[in-house]
Amino acid sequence: MSYKSWFLEHGNKHKAIMKKLTHLSDEEVIHYFRFENMVEKEPDFCPLYADNKKCHDMKALNCYLCACPNFRFDDKGFKKIEEKTLYSTCDIDSKDGGQYISENAIHQNCAGCGVPHHEAYIKKVFDRDWFKIMKRCCGS
Repeated sequence: MSYKSWFLEHGNKHKAIMKKLTHLSDEEVIHYFRFENMVEKEPDFCPLYADNKKCHDMKALNCYLCACPNFRFDDKGFKKIEEKTLYSTCDIDSKDGGQYISENAIHQNCAGCGVPHHEAYIKKVFDRDWFKIMKRCCGS
């Protein structure tokens, strides 16, 4: 599956959940996306939920901004670096991020970064339309 196809599929899952939450305030919506609540009420949102497993090792994980708005990707690649194709990067160069480098590719490794999963960050960029927040991820 390409980054873009996953991104669009995930965004549509997000949109479907938001349709059910129109009666909630913004603060309540943000709270709804807390990991523990999502595992219980939205088990199909993330494959890790089946094992009650978090994607990031943090106590108060919030899943509203899954697919970080600072993540940039291009399925065709941004550029070549020493015969490898750079497919994804971090727009804020998070000190907790890194790179996964294979024989032919370079991908952003976000596993150590929790920036978009803190509720304070979510409140700063919040919009009920997830795609509006994420629009710069894939250049659309």
